[in-house]
Amino acid sequence: MSSFPSRIVCLTEETTETLYLLGQGDRIVGVSGYTVRPPEAREKPKVSAFINAKFDKIVALEPDLVLAFSDLQADLTAELVRRGLNVVTFNQRSVEEILRMIRMVGGLVGCQREAEALADRLNAGLDDIRASAARLPSRPRAFFEEWDDPLISSIRWVEELVEIAGGAPTFPELSNARLAKDRVVDPMEVARRNPEVVFASWCGKRVNKERIRSRVGWDHVSAVRYDRIYEIKSTYILQPGPAALTEGVRQIHALLARVVGASVPEALAPDERLDRDGLGSDVALQRSDPGPSRKT
Repeated sequence: MSSFPSRIVCLTEETTETLYLLGQGDRIVGVSGYTVRPPEAREKPKVSAFINAKFDKIVALEPDLVLAFSDLQADLTAELVRRGLNVVTFNQRSVEEILRMIRMVGGLVGCQREAEALADRLNAGLDDIRASAARLPSRPRAFFEEWDDPLISSIRWVEELVEIAGGAPTFPELSNARLAKDRVVDPMEVARRNPEVVFASWCGKRVNKERIRSRVGWDHVSAVRYDRIYEIKSTYILQPGPAALTEGVRQIHALLARVVGASVPEALAPDERLDRDGLGSDVALQRSDPGPSRKT
């Protein structure tokens, strides 16, 4: 019998992707239905959504380890523990915590050295993005929304990646708020701060850009006036794992570079096609755009 877990259920995508990157995908016996990366993981039995799960199906798979994420899955994990399963729940909310999660997953499956190397590679990739962003002619004010109603500013790791990619977050004071309810913002306050770029990723549903454009008071927002509203698919940015630290941050960096009239090194270009809505003729950012209104 192996000294480490050999039948693992992953209730979210980031631990699935991490295990595959460590060469341990064969240990996974069940995944979340939202799993996209890597594509071959979708062939595994789907046992959960995000806040609900097929408990009997999970138990029938006889896992020796279940991996979960965040307080939102607390009820799921409690039920699985009551059914006698071993459950480890991560709660990473920052880039540093994502890298720590990767190292911890490696330790759980006996691949500590490989996990350390993976985390180091991902961190080095972020340094490359950071260095490229430092060469941009400006840092556009960027608002990243992770939900539309109520309007929620993005979670900490997303805000950190926007900054690494070359943007200036619109609500930096909210970056440490761990719960979504603490990051609800007034749409009129967003308009007052006048973001030059809007990124959106509405977990579980497609972004409706016309709804963003038609918000009361947003007709004067720079990002709306110059049609700089971009969707980043949730699988690339709202999963706190390798995808966000690679494809997600690269897409944000490439889009920010585009709107300030710059380019990115080929080695840092995203793999997926960028959201081209609003790119138009790729006119550089209008530096005559006014900054945030100081009116209260």
